[in-house]
Amino acid sequence: MTEHAEPKKRPGSVRNDRPMLDRYILPELGDFKGIEVTRQHVQKLHNQMRDTPYQANRTLALMSKMFELSVRWGQRSDNPARAIEKFPEEKRDRWLSDDELQRLLVALSEHPNQVAANAIRLQLLTGARIGEVLKAKWEDFDLDRAVWTKPSHHTKQKRQKHLPISSATCDLLAAMKAGASPESRWLFPGRSPDQPYKDLKKLWSSVTTSAGLQDYRIHENRHTHASHLVSSGLSLPIVGRLLGHTNPSTTQRHAHLADDPLRQTADVMGKKISGGSS
Repeated sequence: MTEHAEPKKRPGSVRNDRPMLDRYILPELGDFKGIEVTRQHVQKLHNQMRDTPYQANRTLALMSKMFELSVRWGQRSDNPARAIEKFPEEKRDRWLSDDELQRLLVALSEHPNQVAANAIRLQLLTGARIGEVLKAKWEDFDLDRAVWTKPSHHTKQKRQKHLPISSATCDLLAAMKAGASPESRWLFPGRSPDQPYKDLKKLWSSVTTSAGLQDYRIHENRHTHASHLVSSGLSLPIVGRLLGHTNPSTTQRHAHLADDPLRQTADVMGKKISGGSS
């Protein structure tokens, strides 16, 4: 944690690592020296977590990184967590249809906290990660050029990114700027103007309940953004650039085509067959 995670990983990742260490890894392996841990020990711990496959696989990945570092640092010669087979994970396929999106927008417009509601609007408009939205500063935006410059320490890839933004996004930001406190650099200041909003859990629970959205999480707004862009005819590489993806397969997981374009495509063959048989 002190030599690798805290200085080199994002704060959110560090916060995820700590409970995995305290809850799963140390209770099972904490009495061993690092060099004493075997593949059987790691496999046993992973197997014990089979009822929570996603958590089991994240814990396995953390152990693998720990032992990879121990090899790099000369503490042992092998990584006992390498090549252990992960549990299958069911990929979520959740995004908002046009009707669901409109219900969410209505719920946002009716919520008393419009500062927090604007954070969701900005996420939907840009497809940005919610952490990037909440940490955004006014100095990051050039509304004349319609560009959002994301600092490297705010992005998952730890690289500065220049994101073109839409006219609707510029309009939203201009309206927000007109009512913003000159004391704060943040787009979404928290209770103290020198700190941003920490999270939107209460607002998200409220608006999704009002909109009648079941089992829809805030980070899936990126899926919704990507899916609607792809459904409108934009290519995966273009959408991937907007989302900040470096791997095209990541964009494919985010972008689920809407039923209507798929049905229209399927109808092409249907019309040929029915036309030929008439």
